[in-house]
Amino acid sequence: MLPYFVWQDLKTVIDELNDEGYAFDLAWFAPHFEFRFPRFGAVEHQGVTLEIRQALEPWHVMGEEGAIGGTVRYVDSSLERLQVRVTGFDRERYLVTCNREAVPLVATDTVGEFVGGVRFRAWQPASSLHPTIPVDAPLTFDLYDRWNGRAVAGCTYHVAHPGGRNFEHFPVNANEAESRRLARFQPFGHSEGRHPEPPLRTRGEFPATLDLRWS
Repeated sequence: MLPYFVWQDLKTVIDELNDEGYAFDLAWFAPHFEFRFPRFGAVEHQGVTLEIRQALEPWHVMGEEGAIGGTVRYVDSSLERLQVRVTGFDRERYLVTCNREAVPLVATDTVGEFVGGVRFRAWQPASSLHPTIPVDAPLTFDLYDRWNGRAVAGCTYHVAHPGGRNFEHFPVNANEAESRRLARFQPFGHSEGRHPEPPLRTRGEFPATLDLRWS
């Protein structure tokens, strides 16, 4: 579900193909990776970089329902998932939070690099699983300083345009689509003031993902 692990799996497949004599280069798939897992933005504070990237989220097909003209089966597309990646990170001092909930981070093969996921309700359709759970957006990501008991940096992610703009047409090209996506990320807006360190709550099924529906 998280881009980092998807890329590692793909790298394993490419290595096996090369071992069998098939000349594949992992760099060939970099454009596909960036298209499927776009980077929303990043912030930096004293050598620590916090990056937000799109992740995969499976959507469930609902049961049959009656509608005008026949029977339909809606898809619950109300959930989304993001990947949080930090570099130059000291987990003894810092903590990454989303809406003041601790994000579980796992170490990568690179020293000081950690990744984690955030699963959240992006919108509330008429037909969905758990229809009473409210929308979690916008998401406020904080770099929480454990020594001082407050957030020292962060960013904000919006599911739609932060100004409430409703686009009346599809993007005419990739540049317009990218500009719309980048507009939903703001490299500011972290939580202010001192507040207690949030506890790290993980679930066995997804040990590297914070599910805001359980908050």
